[in-house]
Amino acid sequence: MKKPVAAEPLPEFEPEFVAGLKKIFEEMIAFNQVLGLKITSIKADGVVGRIAMRNELIGSPHRLHGGVISASLDALGGLAVMAAIGARHMDEAPQQRLHRFGKLGTIDLRIDYLRPGIGEHFELHAEVLRLGSRVATTRMEFRDADGKLLSTGAGAYIVS
Repeated sequence: MKKPVAAEPLPEFEPEFVAGLKKIFEEMIAFNQVLGLKITSIKADGVVGRIAMRNELIGSPHRLHGGVISASLDALGGLAVMAAIGARHMDEAPQQRLHRFGKLGTIDLRIDYLRPGIGEHFELHAEVLRLGSRVATTRMEFRDADGKLLSTGAGAYIVS
């Protein structure tokens, strides 16, 4: 029986790179501001975000609109791809890596709504399953404040 191969340690991002990604995501993408998306963690193996419930985001009474869930999972999947690309090119300076995301775009998105979006705030998680030279695939989760899974997502993104 073969010995399992130890995984390479994940790179740690420089504060400058994390701050640059947060600025792109939270300040330069106007729609993310409309959604109120905030990033709480950026790591090479996944990202975490948060949305606070607001009246402007309600679809049915007291429930988050499904489009908000879909758009926020799509955005976070894209951010996970940005982090994975950044981790792949750690030999470059942080500012150089931040310029690699100009051609990133969603190819395909699937959302499964499991429970209604009810709560004060929500937490989103996204990870890259595969980062190829042209396409990246992601998995996303949308949870309530107690950690209950409300929706899942899967996305494909063009990276070149």
